[in-house]
Amino acid sequence: MRSGSWRSATSESSTTHSRRDAARARYAPAGVATAGIVIIGDEILSGKFADENAAFLIGELRALGVELRRVTIIPDELDEIAATVTDFSARFDHVFTSGGVGPTHDDVTMAGIARGFGTTVARQAELEQRVRAYWGDRLAEPNLRLADVPAGAELVYGRDQIWPVVAYRNVYILPGVPALFRRKFIDIRDRFRTEPMTVARVYVDADEGQIAADLDAVVAAHPTVKIGSYPRFSEHDFRVMITFEGRAAGDVAAAQAMLVERLGPKVVRRDEPALVGAER
Repeated sequence: MRSGSWRSATSESSTTHSRRDAARARYAPAGVATAGIVIIGDEILSGKFADENAAFLIGELRALGVELRRVTIIPDELDEIAATVTDFSARFDHVFTSGGVGPTHDDVTMAGIARGFGTTVARQAELEQRVRAYWGDRLAEPNLRLADVPAGAELVYGRDQIWPVVAYRNVYILPGVPALFRRKFIDIRDRFRTEPMTVARVYVDADEGQIAADLDAVVAAHPTVKIGSYPRFSEHDFRVMITFEGRAAGDVAAAQAMLVERLGPKVVRRDEPALVGAER
């Protein structure tokens, strides 16, 4: 079993396995890990606070080679959490939730996840000890809710051996406070690392309509490479940026070279193929 895997012969039904296998076939090439992000919080949906955690995690997962397939924002409602998280869990390899973890009335993420998976919320003894040790004489009874997790949840430790991340099956339950969210994910991110993506770019001085036929030809010739076309309106030396992304560096280079040859003098410059997040 590879690092970070939650699967076991007794933890999932064959139906859930089949749903995930079917989803993987639709969403990502064979062998590519997929992920979904669930942002939980009325404060995000109402505009009281702007979400920062999804944007951060998008960059992290991309650098790790994980194919992010969905990001959704839902309210602090038990049934919404239950339905959304279990749906994502069945479709993607990894699910990350943000928010709704704490000692107050609107912190219902643990209960929602437990409801979705048909289990209960239970006080985790190891977490309770850590909560009591942290607050000491200052402990208020509601703080103990931080030790309440879906029954059977795993405590995932990274470099921080004091406060673990709570995981239930393939769902990683993270706090909503951006500083804490970042710290906790960074602490465990290496367990998600896989084959990185190779990217390249071509900058073109032409309108998209003028290069659409050439793009169609390159896309047809290189089905393993994702090719994106993005018009730009504030640049001085180019009008369209073309991106190439793939797992095989050779495929990315070949697709880029084919487009450059077809476009000729329309090409202003290009960025050669490079690994995403190689420095992390």
